[in-house]
Amino acid sequence: MNALWNALLKLYGEYGASKTGLALIDYDAEKRFALIRVVHTAVENIRAAIASITEIAEKPVAIHVLNVSGTIKALYKKLKQ
Repeated sequence: MNALWNALLKLYGEYGASKTGLALIDYDAEKRFALIRVVHTAVENIRAAIASITEIAEKPVAIHVLNVSGTIKALYKKLKQ
């Protein structure tokens, strides 16, 4: 989460990052899966910030967006398919 927040700050500054409503909803380290919540107007900003993350703790990473949904309930349904 820190890597994403830092990427947001770097790209959009504190004001822009604060407008995203970023919140961690679910995280599974074993499956390497995270579910985040953002304001619908900030989805493209978050996707850009995710794409800009290339390393965490000095280790190379690649983060992929699996799905986007209007509600968390609908997102869980999509992920179970």
